Amino acid sequence: MEPEITRRQRLYRISAIVLKRHDQGEADRLLTVFTRDRGKLTLLAKGVRKPASRKAGHIEPFTHVDLLVAKGKSLDLVTQAETIHAHRRLREDLVRSSWAYYVAELADVFTQDDDPNDLLFDLLLETLGRLDGDGEPALAVRYYELHLLALTGYQPQLFRCVQCNELLKPEVNFLSLERGGALCPQHGANRPETIALSVNVFKVLRFLQTRAWAEVAPLQISPGTMGQVEALLKRYVVYHLEHTLRSVAFLDRLRQGLAQMPMANGE
Repeated sequence: MEPEITRRQRLYRISAIVLKRHDQGEADRLLTVFTRDRGKLTLLAKGVRKPASRKAGHIEPFTHVDLLVAKGKSLDLVTQAETIHAHRRLREDLVRSSWAYYVAELADVFTQDDDPNDLLFDLLLETLGRLDGDGEPALAVRYYELHLLALTGYQPQLFRCVQCNELLKPEVNFLSLERGGALCPQHGANRPETIALSVNVFKVLRFLQTRAWAEVAPLQISPGTMGQVEALLKRYVVYHLEHTLRSVAFLDRLRQGLAQMPMANGE
């Protein structure tokens, strides 16, 4: 039998957010979690698919959970799990669930294993809480995108021209995906690789990037401007990741389906 002191040395406790899970074998699950102190980890939860498992309900996607983990030879093992924040609405509301999958996937693809980022952990947890509430999901996600980009080293430069370094004025400017920021009209206009930034879109992006959530939350942004901001950030994210996200495709299909429902009911 393993001595008690050795067993304790193998155990560690973490505060974690469940990003995703995959079935393993007949009764186990692999969990990808994001932790405050250890960054992203892959853990094995043995037996959680059995009906009698006590851990199963605590390790659902988007759950903020306290885990007791044992070091293993290849994968560390979840031995205990206790829910801190269930974020239950994110599993019961399909639209909010889709947004949550997107923010979780962003945290996954923009981070490396065992690379702590406590500010990103806090941002992700706060965003899941906002999606779990009654506020506008799109605004919370746009704020999350811009701040995640800043915390992972991909922040777009929106205040000075990335070519001449002059302060940008509140006018039509241009975004260069390749150069990671905005260009003034002199250096960005009439270039096929740049994206025009209307004054409203430009102002929204800069406000979201630099203000605290308490100042952002009351914003009333028109659907047209919000749609442009979303499309722009989607292109920026995909360019720097060099691949599309599965959650984005699902979210787009879901919204298209919902948009067609009233038309179908009226026929």
